[in-house]
Amino acid sequence: MSADKGLLVPAGGTTAPEMSLSEVLTKYRNDVTSTKRCAQNESYAINGFLRTNSKLASLKVGQLSPTDFISYRDTRLQSMKPATVVRELGWMQHALDVACADWGQQLPDGNPVKHVRRPKIDNRRERRLQAGEWQALLDAVNEARSPLMRPLLTLALATGMRRGELLSMQWKHVDLERRTVFLPQTKNGRARTVPLSPKAVTVLMNLPRSDVRCVPLSGNSVRLAFGRLRQRAGAVDLTFHDIRHEAVSRFVEIGLSLAQVQMISGHRDLRMLMRYTHLQTEDIVAQLAAVELG
Repeated sequence: MSADKGLLVPAGGTTAPEMSLSEVLTKYRNDVTSTKRCAQNESYAINGFLRTNSKLASLKVGQLSPTDFISYRDTRLQSMKPATVVRELGWMQHALDVACADWGQQLPDGNPVKHVRRPKIDNRRERRLQAGEWQALLDAVNEARSPLMRPLLTLALATGMRRGELLSMQWKHVDLERRTVFLPQTKNGRARTVPLSPKAVTVLMNLPRSDVRCVPLSGNSVRLAFGRLRQRAGAVDLTFHDIRHEAVSRFVEIGLSLAQVQMISGHRDLRMLMRYTHLQTEDIVAQLAAVELG
């Protein structure tokens, strides 16, 4: 086994170019993806690729060309967001890099995925909750089928935490007396302590402690459950991440400074929060109208 990459060299001396893309991705999923923090999501994505792209997956690695992945990229962009396609191309490229490095034979023309232009990502989204929409979401929760979805949604709006942060939150890091929760691992790699509102504290106090995690759900189960309840609530274009945007927007609206909001939300720098400043424009206009300047 390679100490650096964690992949077993195939029996019989098979080199990476002689293996199918399916074989490479399967081994990568089992031996590399499984060690990542995003293991569950990436494994799900790889399984989906293998299930729906059998023709491409069956090709030998040595036969692959940038054209194969350009075609894949363009097809995926018809139904998926650019960010999703970029992530997929990322783990494909890494899988081929790892395979060639561990199995001792580089591809003559280099990694074919490396030469594929990535689509431009525009993650700017300013979807706010509409009147009555939040209550409709809560009413649409099936308590019998998904008893943890209501507290999960409530915590999302009360804390502004990301879905992954909420699902990884552990009781040992929750301090209800100080009204804080410590997040040792976050999306941007920086640990942070999140202050909890009285609403968040109440929700946590009412949750069972039968698991090390406060909300012991998988990311995929939440994705499926949220898809069902937003359909029932009539909020078909709402995403779970929009709830975080709503929470951060409300933090700004109640008068917290951007530095304070940054501490709560975990945004990497203040520039990433500047898009929320437009929410204060009307307040500023009113203040200017009340003061004679010059």
